[in-house]
Amino acid sequence: MAPTVLCHWDDLAEGTSRGFDPAACGQDSVIVVRQHGRVHVYGNACPHLDTPLAWRKDEYLNGTRDHIACFAHGALFDIATGECVLGPCLGQRLPALAYHVDARGYIVLD
Repeated sequence: MAPTVLCHWDDLAEGTSRGFDPAACGQDSVIVVRQHGRVHVYGNACPHLDTPLAWRKDEYLNGTRDHIACFAHGALFDIATGECVLGPCLGQRLPALAYHVDARGYIVLD
């Protein structure tokens, strides 16, 4: 499978999240979060029941924007590790996806 460009680094503001549908299936299957000058890329699936995380388009963070949230179950996930720190899937992790930021600043799903 060829690498997939998700977006440019500058298109994702610090402390925000965004969903992507690289398979063009009609639902975001990948989430990207930019926090503390780093990018984190996960599959959009809560390990509790394999449900999408957001309550609306690109809303993957809790109110204080310091955790990824599953709005269906109230679970909170550490942004840097994807580990559930609160909720029904405590100790489980969001599926981390391989990616890189290329020389031009594009976030590329490997």
